[in-house]
Order: sequence, then C-alpha cells, then structure tokens
Amino acid sequence: MLRKNVTIPAEHAALEGELVLPQGAPAVVLFAHGSGSSRFSPRNTYVASVLQEAGIGTLLFDLLTREEDRNYETRFDIALLTRRLLAATAWVKQDPTTQSFDIGYFGASTGAAAALQAAAEMGKKISAVVSRGGRPDLAGVPALNRVSAPTLLIVGGEDYGVIELNQAAYAHLSCEKELTIIPGATHLFEEPGTLEQAAKAAASWFAKHLTETPATPSPARR
Repeated sequence: MLRKNVTIPAEHAALEGELVLPQGAPAVVLFAHGSGSSRFSPRNTYVASVLQEAGIGTLLFDLLTREEDRNYETRFDIALLTRRLLAATAWVKQDPTTQSFDIGYFGASTGAAAALQAAAEMGKKISAVVSRGGRPDLAGVPALNRVSAPTLLIVGGEDYGVIELNQAAYAHLSCEKELTIIPGATHLFEEPGTLEQAAKAAASWFAKHLTETPATPSPARR
C-alpha cells in the first residue's frame, strides 16, 4: 500500500493531504470534509480505512488553510470549497501515479455541497459521489440538476431536519441515485455501529461505480 503526504496547489493556497493507494487500486476517492473539520477527522479517516480495505484509494486533504479555517464565514463558503475540491481533482488527474484513475467524491456536512457542485462541473469525469450526514441542499438546485455521477445520500435516522433537506435535494437529482437512512444515527454517527453501516454503504457504492473495484468490500475495525 502506497501512503504519502502531498501538497496540492489551489489558487494562492497550498493544501496539505494524505494519499493512500492500496496495491492495484484503479480508483481514488477525494474527501471533502465539513465545516470546522480537517483531513484528520476521525469519522472520515475511519471511512477512508474502510475504502482502503475494499481496494479503493483515498485522498484526505484540508480544503482550507489554518488561517482560512479560523474564519467562520469561510467555512461555509461553498463556492470556495468547490474550487478547492476542483483543484485537488486537477492535481489527481495530473499526477503520474493517479492520472488514469477513476475518481469519486465523498462529502460530509458542507463538504457534500462542494462535492456535488464539483461533480456538476466535472460531469462524466467523476464516477460516483457519496454524501454522509451532508447538506446537499447547499449545492443549489441548478448544480443538483446537472450532476451525472451516481450519487448516494446517507443520513442518520435521528438527524431531524437534515433528513428533510436530503430528501429535498434528492428530488432534484436526475442521475442514478439512492437515499440511505441509517436507523438510530444522529448527525455525527456517534451511536454504536452507525458509522460502520455508513462506511460499508459508501464502500459498496464506490465499489459498484468505480472501474474494476472489488464488489464486496472487507469490513474494517474501528
């Protein structure tokens, strides 16, 4: 398994990240974390470990610099987060190690909106999108209508308010799509077993839609 720290140029910023590629991986999933989080988010790193066990590469990186993350408004600047995700996508497509890989997006919270806006912009170049506890509604109806990548929305069954926002966004998606509600889970999937269920659902979705990835992901331990 290849594991390396990377620096991604994005406008005036340099974004730090970690690229992990299991041996023979044909695809990589870029993680767009939510507001106030980072590439070290324990929930996203856990999901990434499950994807890696399934033979799928992962790129966890900071969408914002430390200075930018101190600004509350910047955390919710979906247009900025989308540009950063697009910059990371361009980096993946140019890097010799990953330039031939299929690409997926995994977004959490506000990162889900950035993932969907970026997917709308990239079209068929993005093979799959997964949102966990996301705010896909913040992507806006025009972007949601343009998403062509198969999209899975995962939301907690106890995440009241966010469920309805996901249902509203789901209605505007015209791509292959699925809405999965994890029983007993709140917004952060902190309840026993709920994050594992979300991660397994994400791994299965990516395995189905990213070229030649294994059909049955192996479970990872927390």
